[in-house]
Amino acid sequence: RNASTFQFPVMYRVVKGATAMRVVKQADPELLNPFLEAARELEQEGVLAITASCGFLALFQDELADSVSIPVFISSLIQLPLVHRMLRPSQQVGILTASQSTLTAAHLNAVGAGAVPVCVAGMDDQKEFCEVVIEGRRNELDLKRLGEEVLAVVNVMANRYPEMGALVIECTDLPPFAHLIQQKINIPVFDIVTLTNMVYESLVRVPYTGIMPRRR
Repeated sequence: RNASTFQFPVMYRVVKGATAMRVVKQADPELLNPFLEAARELEQEGVLAITASCGFLALFQDELADSVSIPVFISSLIQLPLVHRMLRPSQQVGILTASQSTLTAAHLNAVGAGAVPVCVAGMDDQKEFCEVVIEGRRNELDLKRLGEEVLAVVNVMANRYPEMGALVIECTDLPPFAHLIQQKINIPVFDIVTLTNMVYESLVRVPYTGIMPRRR
């Protein structure tokens, strides 16, 4: 959600009423039209591609992609099939999500990941995360405490699923802890930032400036 994360211009459109509770916990279909409207407005303003601030919006991927003529990658979960192909067939792709209890097969099917072997862990029972990010009871976030919660969940996950070969972070509030996660479990870690950077690189190609081979 922080534009300074990226080395290129970012434009935002706030979808009013799209709270974490409605998106993550309720999967409210009434939010689709406001998101469609926001996507069309961004396209009219000249953006090259569109993403969003919650992986649970995967449920809207098809409709949003069909509503505009530019690429839409609405959820970091779109990376799941790609990441799976990088691993041994016996390995699983881990998903660190805001809510394991409400992440369903429908979310995975919506991004073409229904057949991907996954293991999932959620932040459902983590006090700092839930009170601030999901429930909105407080506005001030204790980053140290949240980092400790994230690492605790990931540590349990790594011990429970030894065949986890990579991790995809669903929640867009957790990429700031990706480096700590990788230090903890030493596997590739993907999130909305890795995906956004990849899409940008595909849309804005620059002349090759490397060393060309000598002609004989």
